[in-house]
Amino acid sequence: FLDSEQRIIASKVIKRCDLMYALSTRFILHAKKTAFVIEHDFIMATYLADRVIVFEGEPARRATATPPQSLLSGMNRFLASLEITFRRDPTNYRPRVNKRNSIKDREQKGAPFDSPLMV
Repeated sequence: FLDSEQRIIASKVIKRCDLMYALSTRFILHAKKTAFVIEHDFIMATYLADRVIVFEGEPARRATATPPQSLLSGMNRFLASLEITFRRDPTNYRPRVNKRNSIKDREQKGAPFDSPLMV
């Protein structure tokens, strides 16, 4: 088990360190290869990825994979499908989930403050 600090350190090691030669970004870029990393931790995934593939559909029924896209557009697409918004913690800059229909959530979704709550 790794806590959040340890996961960030591990992400940096995987991405930048030659000790993890097979997964190292330097190796991948130098050899002009691609690494396919599947990661469930949002922070680690954003540290490791340059591009993402978003899977959309119905769990255990059907799914469609999008073409590879930038980390920003892919994460925005994924989060929009879940109706989730994030903010950056001002002290450590880590992503934090906004509470549904909070002021920040509505601001980021573009809803006027006095509009009915989103479902």
